Amino acid sequence: MSLVRVHNFSVSLDGFGTGEGLSREAPFGHAGERLHEWMFATRWWNQMTGGSGGGGGVDDAFARQFLPGVGAEIMGAGKFGYPGWHEDPEWRGWWGPNPPFHTPTFVLTHHPRPSIEMEGGTTFHFLDASPAEVLKAAREAADGQDVRIGGGPTVIRDFFAAGLIDHLHVVVAPILLGRGVRLWDGLEGLEKDYEVEATSSPSGVTHLTFSRAGL
Repeated sequence: MSLVRVHNFSVSLDGFGTGEGLSREAPFGHAGERLHEWMFATRWWNQMTGGSGGGGGVDDAFARQFLPGVGAEIMGAGKFGYPGWHEDPEWRGWWGPNPPFHTPTFVLTHHPRPSIEMEGGTTFHFLDASPAEVLKAAREAADGQDVRIGGGPTVIRDFFAAGLIDHLHVVVAPILLGRGVRLWDGLEGLEKDYEVEATSSPSGVTHLTFSRAGL
């Protein structure tokens, strides 16, 4: 069976995966871009966004694992848009006409709407469903490839709590946010079911991987 994976998900030292005060102007609230500065500095990110330059090394190697082998994406309503986006029929996500997913992408929301077909192979589907139900739909769409859980922290936490995540790559950034939405709440003892590895980077972040034991 295909694996369920998380890649390049950043948290602060105190465990927050996003800040407080999210809005259309501030997708990560008071955190700004600080959680993701490590990624923006990689060669992979610059190539993805049509630029040049950027660094190689540990951060770039981890970042590049985002795309290979993934046939579908699942994300929460908070990743797809700002609070209240469901009231804007023209909202099509943060990423412009050609989002970086290039797969069927399932948005978990209490406000379903018709699917939106974008450039580059991304089609957004909007479902009000449980983690297990949306994963079943995503696996069918992935056609044998893996399914990526894109976030935010609440969705990742819900999939972990349901025992559905096989591989997690989380990046601990050396900042303290103090408020926002935490990733780990309610997941005490999670590490018992996973093989955990840590890799430190010269950029100051730590890459943690959780791989389900026995896979």
